[in-house]
Amino acid sequence: MKLKRQKYFALTGAAALVLGLSACGGNGDDTDTGGNGDNGEAADLEDSYVVASDTSFVPFAFEEEGEYVGFDMDMINEIADRVGFEVELETTNFDGIIPGLQTGSFDIAIAGIGITEERAEVIDYTSPYYMSGLRIAVSVDNDEIQGVEDLEGMTVASRLGSTSADYINENIEGATANTYEQLDQAYLSVEGGGSDAILYDAPNVEYYVSTAGEGSLQVVGDLFEAENYGIAVSQGNEDLVEAMNDAIAEIIDDGTYAEMYSEWFGEEPAWLDDLAAQAD
Repeated sequence: MKLKRQKYFALTGAAALVLGLSACGGNGDDTDTGGNGDNGEAADLEDSYVVASDTSFVPFAFEEEGEYVGFDMDMINEIADRVGFEVELETTNFDGIIPGLQTGSFDIAIAGIGITEERAEVIDYTSPYYMSGLRIAVSVDNDEIQGVEDLEGMTVASRLGSTSADYINENIEGATANTYEQLDQAYLSVEGGGSDAILYDAPNVEYYVSTAGEGSLQVVGDLFEAENYGIAVSQGNEDLVEAMNDAIAEIIDDGTYAEMYSEWFGEEPAWLDDLAAQAD
């Protein structure tokens, strides 16, 4: 499915294809579009790329009135517009994204993907496009859990394949990571008493608690484990990564980033200058 670059992605059968049905590699003829190679010549990029996303990650990517919307959707649209390629959107569960990039089922993935050394061994990243961290939410009537130190021995919900799940297993003594493919299942587990808490990326936790979870969940403790999000790219696409990095820097510098962020999060990010420094 080739999508016109606009502020949303229409929800169609092709967009809902899962990993096994994804097209392989970049589709379309080679063309010289934007960006520079290492030798200063114009980069040889594709007309279109298969972009994977997990559309259960509000407010980054989610379904609304038959369309895929969110900050990530706006970001990848804007990057594609500036670099000069069409987006072929494929949706999949988060734990299928990295394997899909490794096998060539996807060319690009944007889904709040934390930049880690382990992942960087098998995929490439753009420069950071978002600065995040982890937060905890518990039931509104839970006054025992006030921070990460109180999660020892608890059952903690998170998303399957996420760095948050890794953090629970590796850093919280005696805790059981109760992982789910879909984030709403993780929140419902806490609301229904199947998990003591959820530990996940701060913007998603805060957004859910202020919307669907209002009155049933509360955020507790401080932000911890600062983490940058990068757009993941299958290895061997150095020119594409360079062109996307140039676009990210431009989007931040000309104010477009602040406008998109404010639309989804209500105000400009306090860390915008730090993000800009990493994009230069």
